Amino acid sequence: PMILLFLFGYAVSLDSSRTRVAVVLQDASAPALRLAQAYQRSPYFEVTMARSIQPVKDMMVSGEVRAIIVIPQDFGSRLKQGRMPPIQIIADGSQPNTANFAAAYGEGVRAQWAAEEGLQRNPGAAPPPVTLSARYWYNPELKSRYFLVPGSIAIVMTIIGTLLTALVVAREWERGTMEAMMATPITMAEFIASKMVPYFLLALASMALCTVIGILVFGVPFRGSILTLLAIASAFLMPSLGMGLLISSATKNQFVASQVATLAGFLPTFLLSGFIYEIGSMPWPIQALTYLVPARYLIPSLQTVFLAGDQWGLILPNILIMLGFGIFFFLLSFRATRRSLD
Repeated sequence: PMILLFLFGYAVSLDSSRTRVAVVLQDASAPALRLAQAYQRSPYFEVTMARSIQPVKDMMVSGEVRAIIVIPQDFGSRLKQGRMPPIQIIADGSQPNTANFAAAYGEGVRAQWAAEEGLQRNPGAAPPPVTLSARYWYNPELKSRYFLVPGSIAIVMTIIGTLLTALVVAREWERGTMEAMMATPITMAEFIASKMVPYFLLALASMALCTVIGILVFGVPFRGSILTLLAIASAFLMPSLGMGLLISSATKNQFVASQVATLAGFLPTFLLSGFIYEIGSMPWPIQALTYLVPARYLIPSLQTVFLAGDQWGLILPNILIMLGFGIFFFLLSFRATRRSLD
């Protein structure tokens, strides 16, 4: 769990930091120079200056820069005529996220420079009547780590709850110890509980360890309560453990169980839960499919309890849905295990 959390915390990032760009300054006027300097001062860009576009085209092909910002040669003359001259931003579309960041931040620097230039040219002008001020709740710095770390906890719990449970119980089927255990005077419920409780506690311990690391090492805020976090994790482990037991009872083979657990448990948690990819951006058939993935209800609950606190209006429906999935999978695994033993 620690290795996986550190990988997601440090290696996976959706933030754009110091994007390499080339600024082609084709005009030597003072406003053009000030705009180029504005790009150089931006904390979001690592700027390479050039006078011609041809050499920086080769730099983009080789990957040395991800975007080219062209300040045209008639930049200063257009400003003198009272017109806002356009600038051109050429982004590397092979990396769409970086290209979008470069275009958005490039336009933002230009807009800020234009506002400052307007105040400098008209120092006595009245301020604009309306000022737009953006404020971000729960994640003011828009750090992707703040939602990736809670999401990685869901991945860890899925691995322990579904994949590990399916492998260990399938191994007992292969060795024939399942039949020997059922020869003892225990009920089916006691047998299932004996298999589920150790991995339930192991998953909770891993969740607690990941939470402590996320708070202390990665600086992720935790604004909810421990009891709420335990309730969310316990509700998710019900369908996760039930799915693992169902897979092991249906396959009775470690190799097959690992493949099925990966396809039915790990991959949907990673791809269809909103952990990395926004569910609202998916095609509607895939969006409908996500409602069958228990992690779809876990990850927003974890992000809520970490970043917003105990918002029971959002958390409680997700807990109830996960408990419903848990009852469904345990009933199926109960029937599948009994049928396999019979």
